[in-house]
Amino acid sequence: MTTAQEERTTEELRALAEQAGRDLEDASALEILQWAADTFGKGFCVTSSMEDAVVAHLASRVQKGVDVVFLDTGYHFPETIGTRDAVEAVMDVNVITLTPRQTVAEQDAEYGPRLHDRDPDLCCRLRKVLPLERGLKNYTAWATGLRRDESATRAGTPVVGWDEKRQKVKISPIARWSQDDVDAYVAEHGVLTNPLLMDGYTSVGCAPCTRRVLEGEDARAGRWAGRAKTECGLHG
Repeated sequence: MTTAQEERTTEELRALAEQAGRDLEDASALEILQWAADTFGKGFCVTSSMEDAVVAHLASRVQKGVDVVFLDTGYHFPETIGTRDAVEAVMDVNVITLTPRQTVAEQDAEYGPRLHDRDPDLCCRLRKVLPLERGLKNYTAWATGLRRDESATRAGTPVVGWDEKRQKVKISPIARWSQDDVDAYVAEHGVLTNPLLMDGYTSVGCAPCTRRVLEGEDARAGRWAGRAKTECGLHG
């Protein structure tokens, strides 16, 4: 498989990403994704937690059959798996499900049960970070649904940036959107969303590490509640 990654050096890709981040800062989400599709073609994919299918829907409008990568950690809510299946059935995308090397039972046998309670960073690394690194190997660029308004750790998210850890171009086409923008897009286009978003959850991750959000809390307060941890490691 020949990809744009092989045609450009790492330095060229980094410079390309940084320049695009400046040039596209005020561009629409569709314009940002059109640039990604034009620049990387099949070397571009979307990642989705299946909290909603907004970015996947946007990407499908500029690249029919775009690859949508989903991490099945083995700990998802049934509603999340159902959302993935519905997206695959009704949208013009190619859903690719990644799984960890070990099942939950195999991980429990090696590390002990409920690793997510004792060492959530290791659990996230085994069940999210490493599978994504393997799954992104054939891509030059990946898109995420990160938004600046979600939390302080995401406030500086560029619309296009350089993923130093994976040596890839990272695209966040809705980085400048608010929750109201997301809701308006969902309503206008009938985009699939996770049913848990209607049940008090504002950020949906693995079931053992996600709770409903209380009034006045930020959107990601329900993730790893009571811990200093705010990110799973996929985004820094």
